[in-house]
Amino acid sequence: MTKQKQAISIGLSAAIVSVEREQPSVLVVAHDGAEDALPFGPFDPATQRTLETGLRKWVGEQTRFELGYTEQLYTFGDRGRHLSLSSGSDEARVVSVGYLALTRPGEPQSPDSRWRGWYQYFPWEDWRQARPAMIDGVILPALRKFVKEASSPAVGELRRDRMRLCFGEGELPWDEEKVLERYELLYEAGLVREAARDAGKPGSALQGLGSPMMFDHRRILATAIARLRGKMKYRPVVFELMAPSFTLLELQRTVEALSGARLHKQNFRRLVAEQGLVEGTGKFAAAARGRPAELFRFRRGVLRERPAPGVRLSSRR
Repeated sequence: MTKQKQAISIGLSAAIVSVEREQPSVLVVAHDGAEDALPFGPFDPATQRTLETGLRKWVGEQTRFELGYTEQLYTFGDRGRHLSLSSGSDEARVVSVGYLALTRPGEPQSPDSRWRGWYQYFPWEDWRQARPAMIDGVILPALRKFVKEASSPAVGELRRDRMRLCFGEGELPWDEEKVLERYELLYEAGLVREAARDAGKPGSALQGLGSPMMFDHRRILATAIARLRGKMKYRPVVFELMAPSFTLLELQRTVEALSGARLHKQNFRRLVAEQGLVEGTGKFAAAARGRPAELFRFRRGVLRERPAPGVRLSSRR
């Protein structure tokens, strides 16, 4: 008997990120009352010369938004995490190619698209005020239960190590780049609503662990956040999110918004100066009170001068 081959299709998804008023946001689209989704659509090799050409087509049609800085993230192909909207089946195996796109603040033109704060989906990732209470009050107790339910001591120890590394339990530090690892652990433990949905147990997820997204789009967004948090330390990608001129405080607040951590003001300014990332414009921002702040712009010459110009974090934790 010949085994039937499963159909495979290529999907394209974009995590389009912007920062406004210290709020990192992602552009999402609505699909007939379903969960939030990233702009996405199938790749058509007959009419689209490249994957990015197809991506720009879908983003334009769904949001009327023109992409600027764009880079490919990762290829996602796990079985069962991209279900059909109509039937809930996964007859065709979808291999999804995710992209990260950066843009300056602005309103989308499509009535079906909107900006959503990304901490709405990952509330445990924002440490700017303090360590989120949900980590010790909700997440770690649930993960300890997940450890105890392991099928063997070896599996339990592996789960315990992942829990400590991901959530900085005990003396281990919090690593802001482990966004995907944290979400994957919560998914595997069945604590987020996507895991319960994909397993056919919608009532088993914990409440309050962020808003769910369609298909595996929260996983793609987690990958995008992790990529951006890591990359801005060695490449000046943060300036793709800044206005043409800005104050140093505005630059610091944008970096803090993305990383989810407060930074030492003087250390941050010393780093920016040592890296030669900005130059003064000779102008000053209007101030309601006090001394006006000097306006700066990104100094593009740094790309030729330094092999890894970026903003390395030095948080106040």
